[in-house]
Amino acid sequence: MKTSDEVRIFTVAADDDGIRVDRWFKRHLPQIGFGTVSKWARTGQVRVDGKRVKPDDRLAQGQQIRVPPGGDAPHKQAKAKRELTKAEIEQAEGMVIHRTKGALVLNKPPGLATQGGTNTFNHVDGLLDAFAPGEEDVRPRLVHRLDKDTSGVLLVARTPGSAAFFSKRFSGRSAKKIYWALVIGVPDVREGVIEAPLAKQPGSGGEKMHVDHEDGQPAKTKYRVVDSVGKKAAWLELQPLTGRTHQLRVHCAAMGHPIVGDGKYGGRDAFLTGAISRKMHLHARRLIIDSPDGGKLDVTADLPEHFAGSMEHLGFDESTSDATPMRDDPPPKSREEKKQQARQHAKNYRKSQRSPRRARGSAGAKSRKPGRKR
Repeated sequence: MKTSDEVRIFTVAADDDGIRVDRWFKRHLPQIGFGTVSKWARTGQVRVDGKRVKPDDRLAQGQQIRVPPGGDAPHKQAKAKRELTKAEIEQAEGMVIHRTKGALVLNKPPGLATQGGTNTFNHVDGLLDAFAPGEEDVRPRLVHRLDKDTSGVLLVARTPGSAAFFSKRFSGRSAKKIYWALVIGVPDVREGVIEAPLAKQPGSGGEKMHVDHEDGQPAKTKYRVVDSVGKKAAWLELQPLTGRTHQLRVHCAAMGHPIVGDGKYGGRDAFLTGAISRKMHLHARRLIIDSPDGGKLDVTADLPEHFAGSMEHLGFDESTSDATPMRDDPPPKSREEKKQQARQHAKNYRKSQRSPRRARGSAGAKSRKPGRKR
């Protein structure tokens, strides 16, 4: 943007209702630094509806913002959009399962990272320019993430205002996320809550979590067994009530029932033989979240091919999950019961990491005899 020699007047849009003055500048005039905005506010050069304001004052829809001349600096120019190939645009469009004015809801395939990193060049964030082809178009932005090998519902905000709205819902835990998982073995307790504090595992460079009853952060997951196949495997419905890294994967392993295909937390025993895929079987099935347009977004994502194939091979019927929904209020546990459960989960998790063979049953079950076929 070229330096302006004239006073500019902007009208606060509905998408910016409630935003701070300094954040409005960062959103719409990013080339104007915070120091300049503060100086203008202090000297009365920037005004809202003709009145002096502070950088942390809140704006309301319809208000008029007076921006004085100057203040533009080229080093603050917005990042240029990346030119995508035809295949990348098709890949991005193919993930969309729902659109609203403020959101795009994607069905992320397994194996595609949400964001880039070391040696990670193909990721969802890098494909979002497909939804803002013009230089003046607002680029959608991520408001939450899924692990690379986890598939399913991923919400992307289409405007800065909706990004702030959705971010608050995710951080405030009012968004309801339902996952499906196939796990090794069958929990004895068919429905309950896993409460096991989690921390980064020493020596893993922060790439792995573990149950840590002393120093871990609180982590809580509701679960229920939807269906099972003998004692071989179970289909679980999971609802994270906190948002720790790898929470569902570690909690399932801590129960003694690692997610099928999750070798990171289940070792060799996280795999089933035969026609069952070795990919991880964890899918973000459904998301229910307030919408900035009013009402709620309630979106369901179809299973990826490998997960659907495993469900069919094991004889699971997807419609079964709707017959007996998860209870909103599971039976409460006493403080001592919670501590005992956390200690048992930590014990199960440590055992799973040092032993190449784990018990197939619930916590405390005896290990199988060496050499026994799976």
